[in-house]
Amino acid sequence: MNNPHRRVAIVTGAAAGIGRALCEALIARGAVVVAADADAAGLATLADAIDAGGGRIGTALLDVRDATAVQSVVDSTLAAYGRLDWMFNNAGITLVGEVADMSLDQWDRTIDVNLKGILHGVAAAYPIMIKQGFGHIVNTASGMGLSPSPLLTAYSTTKYAVMGLSLGLRAEAKALGVKVSVVCPGFVRTNMFASATMIGATVADLIDKVPFRIRDAADCARAILKGVDRNAGIIMFPGYVRFFWWVYWLAPGLLSYFDQQKMSAFRRVSRDKPPV
Repeated sequence: MNNPHRRVAIVTGAAAGIGRALCEALIARGAVVVAADADAAGLATLADAIDAGGGRIGTALLDVRDATAVQSVVDSTLAAYGRLDWMFNNAGITLVGEVADMSLDQWDRTIDVNLKGILHGVAAAYPIMIKQGFGHIVNTASGMGLSPSPLLTAYSTTKYAVMGLSLGLRAEAKALGVKVSVVCPGFVRTNMFASATMIGATVADLIDKVPFRIRDAADCARAILKGVDRNAGIIMFPGYVRFFWWVYWLAPGLLSYFDQQKMSAFRRVSRDKPPV
């Protein structure tokens, strides 16, 4: 019989990176976890690792672009365990390059996964949490959802939108007993770099230009859960994310200067000629 007092979480984008680290950390806390991802092989690897460690995890093959499928995962989780404590809307993809070189299809896919995928999770979980009178929705945005980021403009656009969705919903949900947080990490060592769609450069070109230590996903998961525990509205880490946020608001011209330097460096290593 299921323990009705064990907390239940759904994590999307769970097969690797931050999502996988969240699953592992939540299971270590004794939670029931349903890991959802479009990567069947990655889910199987996660489940095998959890099983080898003496734990158990539920898995669901899921494309977050499909609202009906997201609703099905949420409904089946509720039916199986009788409650939903956490909805971690974490799935995302990365598109790197100059806007002039991007197709509308690339924009559509980025928006469908990074924004609509999170909206689908909110739409499925929020009514259940309202009815329960408790629950916490945690949406993954990015440090690039706090200040502009050339070359990641499409990605940043979706993350800005996730910020607006999350903070507006947080204000609406508070009196209904539902908590909402938005996660804004800096550079984290995940497969998003390797799987990113790169236009005009390689992943190595991008990583070589990162002026900060790239953090491990496990560190990221710990920071997220610490912020969730204290019901932080915006969970920012590491410290440079907050620093650049303040720079953007207090001295936007300075940030613009650094952005122009970034563009110049990118175009020097670009595999394509910059648009005329």
